[in-house]
Amino acid sequence: MDNKNRPNILFLFPDQLRFDWIGNNLDLPIRTPYLDQLQQAGMTFPKTICASPLCAPSRATLASGKEYDRCPVKDNQDDYPLNEYTFYRQLRESGYHVLGCGKFDLNKGACTSGQSAWGLDGKRFLTEWGFSDGINNEGKMDGVNSSRDKPQGPYMQYLEEKGLRQRHIQDFDQRRGREGTTFPTPLPDVSYCDNWIGQNGLNLIDSVPIGQPWFLQVNFTGPHAPMDITKSMAELYRNEVFPLPNDDKIPAETHQAIRRNYAAMIENIDRWIGLYLGALEKRGDLSNTLIVFSSDHGEMLGDRGRWGKGDPYHPSVSVPLVVSGPKVGRQVVSTLPTTILDLTATFLEYAGLEIPEEMDSSSLKSLLEAQTDVHRNYVFSGLKKWRLVYDGRYKLISNWQKDSLLFDTEIDPNELNDLALNQKYQDHLNRLNQQMETHKLNTTS
Repeated sequence: MDNKNRPNILFLFPDQLRFDWIGNNLDLPIRTPYLDQLQQAGMTFPKTICASPLCAPSRATLASGKEYDRCPVKDNQDDYPLNEYTFYRQLRESGYHVLGCGKFDLNKGACTSGQSAWGLDGKRFLTEWGFSDGINNEGKMDGVNSSRDKPQGPYMQYLEEKGLRQRHIQDFDQRRGREGTTFPTPLPDVSYCDNWIGQNGLNLIDSVPIGQPWFLQVNFTGPHAPMDITKSMAELYRNEVFPLPNDDKIPAETHQAIRRNYAAMIENIDRWIGLYLGALEKRGDLSNTLIVFSSDHGEMLGDRGRWGKGDPYHPSVSVPLVVSGPKVGRQVVSTLPTTILDLTATFLEYAGLEIPEEMDSSSLKSLLEAQTDVHRNYVFSGLKKWRLVYDGRYKLISNWQKDSLLFDTEIDPNELNDLALNQKYQDHLNRLNQQMETHKLNTTS
């Protein structure tokens, strides 16, 4: 295949960034100027959910292009089968130089069982998954838990060489089991994990053979808990005041401190967007690079008194999605329901490749280039026993706390008013139930 007109693809993929914690949310004093710049140059999808709000299943559905019920990874204890299809492999076989760095979580089961899932150079299983090169590093707690005696992955090996491994482990031990530990990490800025990952990605771009199109996925570990930030990052939001969740289990000042740290991690990731944009411009690659920013899942952040992910509520299941690049519409906001599962087919179509028939992913390319104004009418997510269907406004959840929950996310964005038993909304309930049943048949047949 002629590589001359095939775009490069830069996929920036933070861990646990909820949909509403970006700069265009005027209700929050958060700053993401470079993500704002991408939005001005491209297309934003504010009604985006993930196929499963947990690290390993979400990343596995993306790798396979298959919905949660058809994906081989159902929980964080499952490894992605090495003989299973990945779009990374398809890209590499077509001539792309496929790169990745950060927390992949495609062998999360090995991490949780205490095995060395990464190799000290971070290259274990990269070839099998479909990468040409890269560095797969530990997640925050996986690194500390696995490397108490000696490093088991590339980031802890890096800290060992810098004489920082034990200090980092001691720091995380002080945070363990204590919600709201927001004191700064003892690590210097250059050794902070997301900064190390960001630099690794820039180095990988510089390693691409001349004339070869490249794909790079940068898997930042932030803004995943614990809320560890450097001393310089702690200054970013010291004086900002955030709206707080309706939760009295934790003092208001603790909620405030947590949210300041979460915002600081996001702004630090945004800083890396700017560094990548600068690097691409310097290389002459900016005009021929598709840039995608999203996240694997969200973060409850104390809403409903809950933390982390795994819930079907919007803070957990809904994520940002911004796309810019060649022929992508500028300053466009699409209110269509979207899923990050569709990035798989999108990457393949931009690379000029066929989308496998068995894939559930549906490319966004025609929508991005204004060749159509339609996409999906419904998107789906699930984890363990619960499932949901979302049409961009109404969301039906089944097998969570009770048989069915129905929310109108337009007038009730906090999902506090269950409409499932309200006769006025029975048509919506029946319609979404029918879609969920059809989806179940399609993904289990």
